[in-house]
Amino acid sequence: MADQLSPDEKLNLITRNLQEVLGEEKVKQVLQERELKVYWGTATTGKPHVAYFVPMSKIADFLKAGCEVTILFADLHAYLDNMKAPWELLELRVKYYEQVIKAMLESIGVPLDKLKFVKGTDYQLSREYTLDVYRLSSMVTEHDAKKAGAEVVKQVEHPLLSGLLYPGLQALDEEYLKVDAQFGGVDQRKIFTLAEKYLPSLGYAKRAHLMNPMVPGLTGAKMSSSEEESKIDLLDTKEDVKKKLKKAFCEPGNIQNNGVLSFVKYVVFPLRGEFCVKRDPKWGGDKIYTDFEEVEKEFAEETIHPGDLKASVEVALNQLLEPIRKKFESPELRKLTNSAYPIWHNIGCQQPYVTAGGDNDELAPSRLDIRVGKIVSVEKHPDADSLYLEKIDVGEAEPRTVVSGLVAYISQEDLQDRMVLVLCNLKPQKMRGIESQAMLLCASIEGEPRRVEPLDPPEGSSPGEQVFVEGYENGKPDDKLNPKKKVWEKLQVDLKISDECVAQWKDNHLMTKLGQITCKTLKGGNIS
Repeated sequence: MADQLSPDEKLNLITRNLQEVLGEEKVKQVLQERELKVYWGTATTGKPHVAYFVPMSKIADFLKAGCEVTILFADLHAYLDNMKAPWELLELRVKYYEQVIKAMLESIGVPLDKLKFVKGTDYQLSREYTLDVYRLSSMVTEHDAKKAGAEVVKQVEHPLLSGLLYPGLQALDEEYLKVDAQFGGVDQRKIFTLAEKYLPSLGYAKRAHLMNPMVPGLTGAKMSSSEEESKIDLLDTKEDVKKKLKKAFCEPGNIQNNGVLSFVKYVVFPLRGEFCVKRDPKWGGDKIYTDFEEVEKEFAEETIHPGDLKASVEVALNQLLEPIRKKFESPELRKLTNSAYPIWHNIGCQQPYVTAGGDNDELAPSRLDIRVGKIVSVEKHPDADSLYLEKIDVGEAEPRTVVSGLVAYISQEDLQDRMVLVLCNLKPQKMRGIESQAMLLCASIEGEPRRVEPLDPPEGSSPGEQVFVEGYENGKPDDKLNPKKKVWEKLQVDLKISDECVAQWKDNHLMTKLGQITCKTLKGGNIS
């Protein structure tokens, strides 16, 4: 396609939907002679979210225009920016970013063979680059460095010297990647102008700069990896997407700071060329738009209802996310995700979880002592019209007794001699005169009647075998969960049954050494 485009047509593709271009004449000049070389860099810090589809759609435009595109995984920048990525996680974060960015590009139909992927530390630790950092630091004032990074580098009361180096390194990347232009968000404008000011002082050419607008997040402010409520993660489930869009800021008729509407403009239309608003037939039925201005106009006039807009964006978004979710279902990528973003780092701890039971331990599923158990005997409760599990073998010298209201929904025949899952480190408590020493874990779906099924360990399991959450194999369970800390209650919220009837915690499988924990039929059920 690019071979058939004129330089002006290529320029239109390169610059469409951009907020600003610095050095457009240089771009025009290059296009008259050859294809434009452009790079986009991303610091490998927090998990990429759906706003990353905005630069991805522009990268698709660049490729259609025949550009030579380099994607830089800026691992050193991630460390310099107030240590958003600890040194020990840098390599893992780069691998995660590479996999997820490639999955995003594949989901929108971008051919990966036309892209060049580079890791920052592959060249930024070289002798030549390091000397240029020193040369640049002898020219750039502290004021200019701080000003350049004001909207990109994390701002703190006592900034580290590393954050002041960040803008200069980004400027030098233009020379070392041998590009004509750098592409980024308009929040990087001050870094771009610093590059234009200082690179010629080092004897290097001034580059052009292509700037995307900043897309509002779901709360109406900038979408951020560090603000959970403002973003939709690329691996969020369909249920999470629905829940987050439902809460999104989308005031009737308001087209300002509307993240839902912006997604349609900057992602859906450039990639699909059209947008279908799904409506009830009594409100006119579905309508396909081929022009964003018409969508914006009708939303401003309140012809399009916010609920219909959200529901339609939900459909479009899930179409983009589904291939990414499927790719990350593989055990290798699940392990990579959990290793690159361990729970101890996500909650701000300085070191990983080693011992358990203290008040300061993070909320890791490895704190739960879940074991395979075998029901040995089922008896009628002497003080209630229900059954209780008199003896469950959990691999200890003495069997445990379990009293559970869920047993009322399961027949005695289905319980006797059955292999089940048992939570063993809750504090024992009297229930109608009988001490319950553990908890039977079941899948359930509310309704009339309530549907309940015990969880099934893999075939061949033995009593006492430990159950773990994939990616959290090395944590040590608490001896006893402190009921005042409500550890079980907080972790239980994220225990679910997948559409494949596999037990999961935050999309990570529950497993034993023999395989996955499952249930028979209750897809999408809760675990309690």
